[in-house]
Amino acid sequence: MRNAKLTIQSNKAKFSASLLTSLVEDFPKAKILVIGDFILDQFIWGDVSRISPEAPIPVVFVEKKTFMLGGALNVVNNIHSLGAKVYPCGVVGKDSYGQILLRELKKRKIEIGGVVIDKERPTTLKTRIIARHQQVVRVDEEKTTPLSQNDFCQFLDYIKKKIREVDLVLIEDYGKGVIVPALLEEVIKLSRLDDKMITVDPKEEHFSYYEGVSAITPNYQEALKAVQSLCPRLRKDNLEDIGKKLLQRLKCKAVLITLGEKGMCLFEKGKISRIPTVAQDVFDVSGAGDTVIAVFSLALCAGATMQEAAHISNYAAGIVVGKVGISAVTPEELKEKIGYKSENKELEA
Repeated sequence: MRNAKLTIQSNKAKFSASLLTSLVEDFPKAKILVIGDFILDQFIWGDVSRISPEAPIPVVFVEKKTFMLGGALNVVNNIHSLGAKVYPCGVVGKDSYGQILLRELKKRKIEIGGVVIDKERPTTLKTRIIARHQQVVRVDEEKTTPLSQNDFCQFLDYIKKKIREVDLVLIEDYGKGVIVPALLEEVIKLSRLDDKMITVDPKEEHFSYYEGVSAITPNYQEALKAVQSLCPRLRKDNLEDIGKKLLQRLKCKAVLITLGEKGMCLFEKGKISRIPTVAQDVFDVSGAGDTVIAVFSLALCAGATMQEAAHISNYAAGIVVGKVGISAVTPEELKEKIGYKSENKELEA
């Protein structure tokens, strides 16, 4: 983000730690439907003692294999970890990796009624080979073509059934074929009929799909590439112009752009709020965007304003980047990070 010219001034609105903490305590009341690309993350751990005679590459002796929920399921895991009810809607293959993914969801007692099993489509798998704490290579196995008509109809049936039960619909778009214009059109239409909020963690190539949603949470690079595509004449290195144009173009209530070590910037109609980072140590940014959209959405369900929700999600992001690997936030961690013990503490936007 070196080329970005951050011209936004901090908004001096204040929020008490007790207010933000009370919102976190209301998270368990929330019900969220998560629609998106399911990914299984496989980690192969081993050691290296020699170089292959076949090519100048290390030979990794495998010691163990572990699996984690990734993609939209990392969002699901974060929502579940914070005590709320979550309904995942996505597709897996009829294969061993799909069974592992389903087993992980069942272990957490997460409903699997929205999981579509497609025998023609492999479970999206990302395999990372780790040797001596260093990632040697990543191997992706996936099919990114759009959903079949049969899968689409199963998705729609489940969404129509669940949408009246939930407070918010969360779209997690990793570009693996689940989030297509026809599905978004139906989801937006159904959400408007039942007055449900829609939040989106976007894929940079798909911004044109999201017109009419409540809020999107891109990182800076995603926002920049979207503006380059949607508005080629716009000055592209100015954060204020980027956020305003996305807000206007997508006709949404808020655009929350995450800025890595520089925090976040929230764009609402007539209002721009800079939120500085609260991360003390950054070890791994993997999954931070998933945590932001999960906590931002939960806060909105709890009755937070966009600004309050952005602040709480900023605290959650500060927690996960301080951990190694993809991880979920707990209510205790989040309340401690906010500083709930200080009754009179005030937080500046």
